Amino acid sequence: MIGGKIHEKGVENMGLNMTVTNMEDLKKEIVAEVAPPSEEVVQLQKQAEENVNEIMALDMNAMEKRSLMVKSIDGFGMDSLHQSSRRNSLLQSSIGTLAKSGEEGGVVSKSLADLHREIKSLDPSPLDFTKTGVLGKVFNPIRNYFAKYERADAVIKDVLVSLDRGKETLKNDNTTLEIEEQTLREVTKKLMKEIELGSLMDAVVERAIEEERAKGGDEDKIRFVTEEVLFPLRQRVMDMQQMIVINQQGIVAMEVIRRNNKELMRGVDRAKTVTVTALRTAVMVANALYNQKIVLKKIELLNETTNTLISSTSQMLKEQGTAIHRQAAETNVSAEVLKAAFNDALSALEDISTFKQQALPKMQESVAQFREMAVVGEKEIARLEKGNLLG
Repeated sequence: MIGGKIHEKGVENMGLNMTVTNMEDLKKEIVAEVAPPSEEVVQLQKQAEENVNEIMALDMNAMEKRSLMVKSIDGFGMDSLHQSSRRNSLLQSSIGTLAKSGEEGGVVSKSLADLHREIKSLDPSPLDFTKTGVLGKVFNPIRNYFAKYERADAVIKDVLVSLDRGKETLKNDNTTLEIEEQTLREVTKKLMKEIELGSLMDAVVERAIEEERAKGGDEDKIRFVTEEVLFPLRQRVMDMQQMIVINQQGIVAMEVIRRNNKELMRGVDRAKTVTVTALRTAVMVANALYNQKIVLKKIELLNETTNTLISSTSQMLKEQGTAIHRQAAETNVSAEVLKAAFNDALSALEDISTFKQQALPKMQESVAQFREMAVVGEKEIARLEKGNLLG
């Protein structure tokens, strides 16, 4: 019968698909996935022919059978249509709820904006490390920068916690979307098989009607099959095809949202690892560069002092070396001074000789006088000694 169970066959996907697909490719991929495979089409063709044979063999006088046949056609695919309708209603509600989390005020969006603002404010590139003098000591740029970094670091940690919560929310959303998408895919697969069955029956019924007309068959049966079977069957196939398009749009929407959520989660990971690590590296580099600048300044001062010392000592060496060599090239005592001194010495010796020559006669007179005085003195001493003996 038309309402018979349609067998489904799962398809196992192996390996990784790293191909980036656009919306049209994604739709084609979904259509290819939900379309029944060729072996099932063969089975559906057989089922369609059996159903049409049953329809054409219907006894037009058996009203109860005719009524059951009409009900069977009217109920064809309705269960899948109702399931699709319910799934799309739930999908609309789910996507509406998920869309709010991606708005400007969403957790992830707000946290990323806060992180961007804090990191931008901590960019060390505008720092002026060249400040010197009193203002440079009072308003030390690196000290002020690190004080600002310490204040912002606590804010960044809170932002990272918020990003973790947002990532967990996105992960849960994707789990929900994946379940919804899988359910809608299964319903769509069933619809595709029913559409295939309906289309095959449409072709077989139309061919059977033509054959019945060609052999001059029962007009009442031809009219019944045309109006009560082929028309509602074709109408139902059209409805199901429209529902297929709606389901495909829903699947595409969920797939896009899931992929965007994955990218957002990767963005959160990059913000937590690459961006924050880059910030901390920049802070460390700024500190190192500032310290290097201090050391470099001291080295420059030391080199300047060394150069001054080398210059002054070389100048002194030049001047003193010349003087030393000049002094070594000359005698210690001037020849003129020596000559004058020698002449003075000779003159002194001459004066001494002259003095001696002139003093000898006087000295002889003095010796004679002293001798006379000694004779007189001796007589007096002898007289005194004689007087003492008498006394």
